[in-house]
Amino acid sequence: MIMFALALLVVLLDQLTKYLINGNLPLGDSLPLIPGVLHITHVDNPGAAFGLFQNQRLLLIIVSLVAIAFILLFHRRSGSESIWVPFGLGLVLGGAIGNLIDRIIHGKVTDFIDFRIWPVFNLADASVVIGLTLLAYCLLIGKGKGWG
Repeated sequence: MIMFALALLVVLLDQLTKYLINGNLPLGDSLPLIPGVLHITHVDNPGAAFGLFQNQRLLLIIVSLVAIAFILLFHRRSGSESIWVPFGLGLVLGGAIGNLIDRIIHGKVTDFIDFRIWPVFNLADASVVIGLTLLAYCLLIGKGKGWG
């Protein structure tokens, strides 16, 4: 239940922030929150992370659906007693669904978090990275420490 609740929260926050960006900040414009460090920059990404697979909408939709199916299967079979595994899976699931919605509806993903030293990203992307990091720790390092 934790996984699905967290995934829903991530999807809602992701879609809300993208809606606000699309409605209030013109494409290409940037708003400094901490000048030179953190900006809100409106970018549309028709590809995957780091600009890979540009304009490969169908491929990216299929990859997202396979990833979502894998997450659901892993959750069902994991057998982990740790709360952190479903928490990590929920973050990854919510992020995957959030970006999948954009790809299906708009053919691209809205990115807006800009640290100026990394490609611009969104809450769904951050959720996937945090969730995968948490899962990696739980499954590779945290076993026997109450994490796995």
